[in-house]
Amino acid sequence: MEIITSRQNPLCTHLRKLAASASYRRQRGEFLCDSPKLLKEALLWGAEVRTVVATAGVDLPELPLGVRQVEVPADVMKSVSPMETPQGTLFTCAIHTEPLPATLAGRRYVVLDTLQDPGNVGTILRTADAFHADGMFLVNGCADLYNPKTLRATMGAVFRCPVWTVGAEELSALLKKSGIPLYGAALREDTLDARAVDYNRCAIAIGSEGRGLTEGVLALCDRTIKIPMSEHCESLNAAAAATVLLWEAARND
Repeated sequence: MEIITSRQNPLCTHLRKLAASASYRRQRGEFLCDSPKLLKEALLWGAEVRTVVATAGVDLPELPLGVRQVEVPADVMKSVSPMETPQGTLFTCAIHTEPLPATLAGRRYVVLDTLQDPGNVGTILRTADAFHADGMFLVNGCADLYNPKTLRATMGAVFRCPVWTVGAEELSALLKKSGIPLYGAALREDTLDARAVDYNRCAIAIGSEGRGLTEGVLALCDRTIKIPMSEHCESLNAAAAATVLLWEAARND
């Protein structure tokens, strides 16, 4: 195992850039995770782990051949970790972009439209994975999937559930070709109570925290659905709304 003691070491600079910059992550083709839990999930689901950095005394799982292993003191770990309180283990993984399939063979998908909070994007991916969704689409400038906050919120779902970044029209064409209706969480003349919807095969669109679905995505929806709630409540947090709808869909399987 290598030992690095300087915060100015090139690897430390690289890790800080991975944590801070989406364009740098794309350029280098890798992302940074800070969590022993995520490391175990990455190894379990066959992600390409490239470098593991740990503080002295941390018990690491068995790593594949070729993975770079580095030990650093606590102060260096704090300087490179994106977390306020580092957990003693961080690692980098290769970005493997899922190619957009010609058709969608699954039953249920989630579409996020201009959702810019990394925690919400990660939480919704985790929820989609928990309720057997077959994938998730990011449309119109959502938070970066490989932001450390997004990754942490997925709790490992990022290594299991496919995610695609697409344009709204491209997604609409793919859904139509696959025979999958798009249901938008919004109010319109055709809005149905979420409990009365047929979720057998569908995609569910969730809009941004402040403004909901964009007009462009709303126009592509085959139907809109609403979650019944108290009259004095205007809306739910995006992650909470996605959880309710995905649970309702899974409940009827």
